Amino acid sequence: MATVKDLKRFKIKARIRSRVSGTAERPRMSVFRSNKEIYVQLVDDLSGTTLLAASSKEKGLADDKGPKVDVSRKVGKLIAERAKEAGLTKVVFDRNGYLYHGRVKALAEGAREEGLQF
Repeated sequence: MATVKDLKRFKIKARIRSRVSGTAERPRMSVFRSNKEIYVQLVDDLSGTTLLAASSKEKGLADDKGPKVDVSRKVGKLIAERAKEAGLTKVVFDRNGYLYHGRVKALAEGAREEGLQF
């Protein structure tokens, strides 16, 4: 059963997704945040495929002990590096109903530091 908090986030998420869509040239950068981990993927909504993905569970990042905000920043840098390798420089940011605050903000700033534009 979904809680009131979940229902509120789903409502915000639906509002965001009605306006935000990704293409192959400018994919949607979708963020999912759990209590322990953070995941991000670049999605082409026209073909319905995930182009790239990164998470805090990956080998180099899973060993890091430290604040979750710092790990989120590293995940943002990692997805930006992978996007550069794939020839992508611009994305559309989808915060997925989460507030642009804390770990979500750190991930976005990490991606911007590596040159990803949104």
